[in-house]
Amino acid sequence: MKTDNRAKQRLERVWLSEAACDIEEFRAEVERRTNLADYPHAADCQKNVLIYDSARLRADCATDEGRRAMLAEICEVLADGPGVAVFKRAFAETRVIDEASRIFDEIIEEQHRTNSGGGDHFAKPGANDRIWNSLEKHCLSSPENFAAYYGNAIIALVSEAWLGPNYQMTAQVNRVNPGGAAQSAHRDYHLGFQASAVIERYPAHVHRLSPVLTLQGAVAHCDMPIESGPTLFLPYSQTYLPGYLALKRPEFRAYFDENHVQLPLEKGDVVFFNPALFHAAGSNRSANIMRVANLLQVSSAFGRAMESVDREKMSAALYPALKALAATGKLSSGEIANAIASCAEGYPFPTNLDRDPPIGGLAPRTPAQLMHEALLAGWSAEAFAQALAEQSAKKRT
Repeated sequence: MKTDNRAKQRLERVWLSEAACDIEEFRAEVERRTNLADYPHAADCQKNVLIYDSARLRADCATDEGRRAMLAEICEVLADGPGVAVFKRAFAETRVIDEASRIFDEIIEEQHRTNSGGGDHFAKPGANDRIWNSLEKHCLSSPENFAAYYGNAIIALVSEAWLGPNYQMTAQVNRVNPGGAAQSAHRDYHLGFQASAVIERYPAHVHRLSPVLTLQGAVAHCDMPIESGPTLFLPYSQTYLPGYLALKRPEFRAYFDENHVQLPLEKGDVVFFNPALFHAAGSNRSANIMRVANLLQVSSAFGRAMESVDREKMSAALYPALKALAATGKLSSGEIANAIASCAEGYPFPTNLDRDPPIGGLAPRTPAQLMHEALLAGWSAEAFAQALAEQSAKKRT
């Protein structure tokens, strides 16, 4: 009998099931209050969501010690804290946002003209507009604006806090037009994009792993009052281990509908959240607000991003813009590094170690390192593109 009990307990520890999800256990996890004193760098807490002033964060990160403390705080906010934070005025200069919005509008207009694009993972198609892989399309349309946009220090700070170095950026624009319907409550990629029968085949440690492979964010491209439908969040829901399965159940969806929170955003704000947090885009009940957000999905260097991105092509387009911006002093060295991190591959694997051996270290040189070296040495755009192509060829089988 004892042997049978131990075997049963082991099965329950390793294999999570939708049927075993318990709403009372869930309530015990999520019905907590955020104590602002636990997060000394935060400026405020509204509806259990932490609010950070981006200008203050930049000042707090002026030293290595200060930056390390800030990274630790943000990491705990996302892991065991409320799981979501708003970074006010992350883009202090909103002209960068306006120019990006103009580029996105042109892409959406072209999609309408050619009857392409669209669709949504968790909402009915129709009233909303999507730009898949806005990262690559943005970079190729305007490398200069891309550099200024992804040179943003707050995006880099939060990405590194959750994922460490060498993260990979992807992005999709979502424009929810007046009358656009809300999404259903969900968790995000990876396990959040699977059916229960598939999710149940992954052992519990993979349920713990999935949230640390990606980070979700959204850049507000316009003011977003509540009636325009900014994202609905359920703070602390990321801490409920079986949550990928729980959201398939009606009692959990009903709890989300009754208890979610929603905060207005201003143009230039950025919200970041744990991908396991229960969330959903809201309904746009406004008369005339086209609610535009650039949805950031940042991936660990050790994971697989959702979208295929031609980073070699992007890097070749971005390099001359960065070179010119560096020469005129329009971007700082830190902003240039942030833009490179959002564009070039920063992780050396996979590669062909016969042709691309680790020389002088444990790993071959990355495309991101190549771009930094080229900028430092003042290479021409042609020379960099050639070196990038040669490096890419070495990695093939």
